[in-house]
Amino acid sequence: MKVIVTEQLAHEGLLILEKDPRIEVDVRLGLSKEELVSAIGEYDAIVTRSATKVDRDVLEAGKKLKLVARAGVGIDSVDVKVASEKGIIVLNAPFGNTNSVAEHTLALLLSLCRNISKADASLKKGEWKRSAFIGSELKGKIAGVVGLSKVGGRVATRLQAFECEVIGCDPYVSEKRAKDLGIRLVSFDELIRTADIITLHIPLTDETRNMIGEKEIGQMKDGVKIINTARGGVVNEEALLNALESGKVSAAAVDVWTEEPPKSELIKKLIAHERVLSMPHLGASTNEAQVNVAVDVAREIIRYLDEQPLENAVNIPRFDMTLMEQMRPFLRLVNIMGDFVIQLLGTNMNKVTFTYEGNIAEYCTTPITVCGLAALLNRKVEQDVNMVNANLVAENMGIAVEEIKLVDPGSFSNTVTITIEGPNEKRIVSGTHFEGTPRIVRLRDYQVDFVPEEHMLLLTYQDRPGMIGKIGTILGQHDINIAAMNLGRREKKGEAMVILSVDSPVTASVMEKIREATDATFSKALRMVTARESK
Repeated sequence: MKVIVTEQLAHEGLLILEKDPRIEVDVRLGLSKEELVSAIGEYDAIVTRSATKVDRDVLEAGKKLKLVARAGVGIDSVDVKVASEKGIIVLNAPFGNTNSVAEHTLALLLSLCRNISKADASLKKGEWKRSAFIGSELKGKIAGVVGLSKVGGRVATRLQAFECEVIGCDPYVSEKRAKDLGIRLVSFDELIRTADIITLHIPLTDETRNMIGEKEIGQMKDGVKIINTARGGVVNEEALLNALESGKVSAAAVDVWTEEPPKSELIKKLIAHERVLSMPHLGASTNEAQVNVAVDVAREIIRYLDEQPLENAVNIPRFDMTLMEQMRPFLRLVNIMGDFVIQLLGTNMNKVTFTYEGNIAEYCTTPITVCGLAALLNRKVEQDVNMVNANLVAENMGIAVEEIKLVDPGSFSNTVTITIEGPNEKRIVSGTHFEGTPRIVRLRDYQVDFVPEEHMLLLTYQDRPGMIGKIGTILGQHDINIAAMNLGRREKKGEAMVILSVDSPVTASVMEKIREATDATFSKALRMVTARESK
């Protein structure tokens, strides 16, 4: 394998590659785009950091490329979609900076509690104001960790060393994970109500954007401290600034911003606030972290050569085409089913069971299971989850995965069922293919039959006359057209379930009106991107 390294890589990572007799390494720094496009055709792999843009032009010129390895977390510099289309595996190093970010978080928290930066600046100005910088101890405080991935888990462990009472919330880790960390797993609402210190370790997604806003801060204790070393946008910057000025938040440490470098007056004002400890995104900026990411991507390249599972592939590699032809319809089906059912889950996942009934049970179903597992996990965790790393991510989260095969068919020639078990909650969804179209045929103990669409609405309520009319009226008043409807119930005037496909998203305010009009026991607006992409 011939590997080109286009940016400065820690010697420890280079040495791993250079010592392998199967690899020829060329370090060519400072190439222009034209030079890279001209040279890339002779290489099997490219190792980059953030400055090298591996775009369509580079990928199309890389006729022999099998791997793009990014020595860092972000992959904005790589066109992953084009790489996937061409069967090129994209690797990154999402956990090489785990310890660095965890230590940075604790450094910021201790600096806040003991006024380190303020006292240092005061003394450097020739002042001696000991009484002005009286701090507070961590011992005995309730520390809330939002997100219990590898960074959040390390922060939780270290906080316990300071004799904090540590609570954590993460709807996508198991109770076992929290028990292993020695902390109490709570809901997000309980965490923000009870914690003296709140530290965030979650990815920025549509669901986590502005997760800490005016409403959430209003529920917090007076004098709470907030630390964000996760991603800019998880904390609403305007709401944080207002809370600092009112005194609701006594202090904040922020390492990440919605604009980097900051440009808006709002962010500049937040940075300059006297009770904010501001950092220019330094969480991963340690010598050790740079060595770790270099070593991680080098080891991934060796795993690829050894035909071992890749831990940090961010796209789906090519499968044996014979296997793919057999599995392709079911890969599509479980991808949609997983995306559907995970949006209905309101608890932590302890166990996921994939049950195969009919002809499909006679084949190796591992690729289908892994694809479905990736669909379940990919919405919430920090790294991209795919068919390569789904089992490893589930194992790290303490989630048990089981396959059950029943050769005798049920109501359909082939059926796949996903069962998710958590504390006091179980979700079941079954699906099949009919004339090439994925269909969901069971939800919990309801027999249903519908084609998943991009925008959907699911409700359960006590069956009584006029309920469908109320729902339709509210949707019509907000110019939301119903495309299809599926209704199920167990008995007359018992619990009923309705699944609606609609032409446009249902907003939270519309959902609230429907919930109130129907006295719904469960309601959820779903966004099924996988259903759109599969068409």
